Amino acid sequence: MDIAILSVSLNVYSTARIADEFEKAGHYVEHIDHTKCSVQLGGSKPRIFFGTDNITDEFDAIVPRIGTTVTRHGAAIVKQFEMNHVFSTAKSLGIVRARNKVATLQMMSKKGIPVPKTVFSINPNNVDAQIELLGGAPVIIKLQEGTQGKGVILAESKKSAKSVIDTLYNMNTSILLQEYIEEANGEDLRIVVVGNKIVASMKRTSGLDDFRSNVHRGAATQKVQLTPREKFIAINATQHLGLGVAGVDLIRSNNGPLLIEVNASPGLKGIEEATGVNVAKCIVQYVERHGKRTRK
Repeated sequence: MDIAILSVSLNVYSTARIADEFEKAGHYVEHIDHTKCSVQLGGSKPRIFFGTDNITDEFDAIVPRIGTTVTRHGAAIVKQFEMNHVFSTAKSLGIVRARNKVATLQMMSKKGIPVPKTVFSINPNNVDAQIELLGGAPVIIKLQEGTQGKGVILAESKKSAKSVIDTLYNMNTSILLQEYIEEANGEDLRIVVVGNKIVASMKRTSGLDDFRSNVHRGAATQKVQLTPREKFIAINATQHLGLGVAGVDLIRSNNGPLLIEVNASPGLKGIEEATGVNVAKCIVQYVERHGKRTRK
């Protein structure tokens, strides 16, 4: 098979791991920087260009690894491949939804998947009321499109919460507020789903000086056994968003597991090291099962 990995760089660990596993399996792999792609519409058939090269019919499947700062353009390139009947490990709409925390939580809530109490607003005049809707301080303040723990703030008092929220509102920054789940104790679960099957799961524990449990921020990791409810949530969240590969983040509360967010381009380093599972190979096998197409 001919595979394109859409990523800004092959120097990214996860991108390199996936490319290596495709090559080991005997496939041709090409790194395509989606920021250097363009789409030509009109005429007999839309065409996709990488620089000056027409790559419209070059690949059997694509593996999108779309960066935060170029989500819309990257998703548009993925969409064009989809319209040309090229298999993708993540649907373009799923990428856009997963990148926006509010869109993800809205969909999950509609589908009956439990999420923390969440408030989003652009009204700076009722911050007190917004905080009270969550049961008061402490509260979590998140940028709607943050990643790897960036743009996540714990406000331990109403005073500090109001100060941060006012500042972000005045900067026209889109945020959401969430209740602080104290019993989670700085821990969360990262579950990797590939093709509607859970292939690996780990528990991440934050450092002593940081409540965020992201591997990129130095969290400790270990393999974890999931409950049936946690498995159900992870698989269904991935299906609802239309993602073939996803990293689902949950926390354990006194009322059961709660979904925090879904990542359409999950990092592989931390979870492969914690679990010993070759997640990149699982992605390759998923593409092998679904990626063949009849080229016109």
